[in-house]
Amino acid sequence: MQKAYVKNKVIHMAENNLGGQQVLLLPEGASRLLGRDAQRTNIAVAVAVANAVKTTLGPKGMDKMLVSDLGDIVITNDGATILEEMNVEHPVAKILVDVAKTQDREVGDGTTSVIITAGGLLKGAEDLLEQGIHPTIIIKGYKMAAGKAAEI
Repeated sequence: MQKAYVKNKVIHMAENNLGGQQVLLLPEGASRLLGRDAQRTNIAVAVAVANAVKTTLGPKGMDKMLVSDLGDIVITNDGATILEEMNVEHPVAKILVDVAKTQDREVGDGTTSVIITAGGLLKGAEDLLEQGIHPTIIIKGYKMAAGKAAEI
């Protein structure tokens, strides 16, 4: 049976899995937040990512000009491309990049919309959290709303 536990930002696995090797979960010097502070930070990151792409949406959407570390220039209004070129490091931002990639791969469109929707849902959740509503209740409400939307 393998066991994993987190200690000082390093995960230790039983020897039968990784031979006792340590695998870094976060980059050196990364801070660790817990509880409400972690929720606030994660939501702020998601909203910031959504804000980075929301101006590209719709018929009056603007293109973004991105310059890589090597000086290469990319001009695009595709949310997935923008997020991929940003080289995000925060775990929540990486999840949103993966969501955009999945949306692009599965549907071929809507990458910006899915990121803006996620950011909006999390911003709404933040308001509910501030009112003292437990996260599981918020999730249950979002699932109920998704079910109702699917019916319509």
